[in-house]
Amino acid sequence: MNTEAKHIIESGRAILGIEFGSTRIKAVLIDPDNKPIAQGSHQWENQLTDGLWTYPVEAVWYGLQDSYVNLRDNVRELYDVEIEKLAAIGISAMMHGYMAFGSDDQILVPFRTWRNTNTAAAAAELSKLFVFNIPLRWSISHLYQAVLNNEPHVSEIKYLTTLAGYIHWQLTGRKVLGVGDASGMLPVDSSTKDYSAGMVDLFDDLVAPKHYPWKLNDILPKILVAGENAGTLTAEGAKRLDVSGHLKPGVPFCPPEGDAGTGMAATNAVMPRTGNVSAGTSSFSMIVLEHELSKPYEEIDMVTTPDGEPVALVHCNNCTSDLNAWVSLFREYQELMGIPVDMDEVYSKLYNNALKGDSDCGGLMSYNYVSGEPITGFESGCPLFVRSASDKFTLANFMRSHLYGSVAVLKIGNDILFEKEHVCVDRLTAHGGLFKTPGVGQRVLAAALNSPISVMETAGEGGAWGIALLAGYMVNNPEGLSLASYLSDVVFKGNAGMEIQPTSDDVEGFNRYIRNYLACLPVEDAAVKCRN
Repeated sequence: MNTEAKHIIESGRAILGIEFGSTRIKAVLIDPDNKPIAQGSHQWENQLTDGLWTYPVEAVWYGLQDSYVNLRDNVRELYDVEIEKLAAIGISAMMHGYMAFGSDDQILVPFRTWRNTNTAAAAAELSKLFVFNIPLRWSISHLYQAVLNNEPHVSEIKYLTTLAGYIHWQLTGRKVLGVGDASGMLPVDSSTKDYSAGMVDLFDDLVAPKHYPWKLNDILPKILVAGENAGTLTAEGAKRLDVSGHLKPGVPFCPPEGDAGTGMAATNAVMPRTGNVSAGTSSFSMIVLEHELSKPYEEIDMVTTPDGEPVALVHCNNCTSDLNAWVSLFREYQELMGIPVDMDEVYSKLYNNALKGDSDCGGLMSYNYVSGEPITGFESGCPLFVRSASDKFTLANFMRSHLYGSVAVLKIGNDILFEKEHVCVDRLTAHGGLFKTPGVGQRVLAAALNSPISVMETAGEGGAWGIALLAGYMVNNPEGLSLASYLSDVVFKGNAGMEIQPTSDDVEGFNRYIRNYLACLPVEDAAVKCRN
């Protein structure tokens, strides 16, 4: 037993980070030195209900409580102690989406997640009005689409927030949001660390003919930056988090953040000319900019770091879901043959064998569009594998094509930054499920972006660890360091990770793959139209 960790938990000095991912809710407990000492998790899935992707509110709370139960079990198993006090808590979740609440604090319509692409008309009109790219999944797009649809609930809105903001509100009573997550609701002015005043006014004028009983600022959460206190755990919140009743109220919370912000924190990528890539169910890259882009791009989102610096974000709705489905097919084959199945081994064998394939996948192509993909212009998707009779159809090329397909759209978006805006990056750090098999996803991404890619030992800790770091920054920073300095000089001191450089053969091969990929997008379009 680690007696030091036990004493940290008993004395209430441990810090809790909880993140709601697309398929898993994860809770991580860290010590004052930012090292994980316990964890818990809960698996969940979104549902397609009435044509929209959602998670029921009941699933949110069951998942939160179950992940905490798993954490408690892990703590008792490792240290034979209960969690009664904590030094700080942080809540993070998938960015964007739409959660609207009425006067009774009840949700007015089911939670509309980032995955929905039904807001094209609203996003296009707002982008033109603001002269700023407004993505389909942003909260303001969902709100204005509801306005365009004349949905009756809009007039009843008293509060609009994200998933992280909702959970934080329910646990603390505070209607606040971290600046990074807020920048996915409505554009944020990095100079004021607040919503763009000009865009707020433009939106209010736009909807004025509807005579709603609210102005935009009335219903949005207050913005806080990293390091600020965002409230404390209430007695009611403690009961909602820990149904066993052991956890005491009064724990301070850091500002709730989105998964983009926690990804930046978890990879030490909040300083200009640094960036990170997260690749799991969805994927996104974030590069902290030295200056604003020359113009808006439909493929590039402008968000901020947890302390409000401008970030160029390329977000892809799809990443590993289709790849995982193919791996599961090989698992079924093993089971059919009576061969014992170890999924880690299955992934390792298939991924490493993919590196033996041709650098352009022998002509094979994969479109991983389980849902729509706005960067390539798809409102809905259909997973598709494409080959011709003359292509080199081998297992290695087959798997390599799916690995390439997982980051193809990410490359398309980042090519704009590197080739048109000449953005410079000193360090790109990757994390997420695609990189679990050492070296493989990293090499594929290096080829796609033609950039060295680093993976740290802590990459597997993910966003729950990232939000725990932000909570730690709030309570364990007596010298008042900036967030960038705190991460570099305290959390990641001496940890640069393992770097893989792109090879010319891999880069040239991926470029040939992406040319074929772009040329055959009409095939994907036909498949979508056929299946829908």
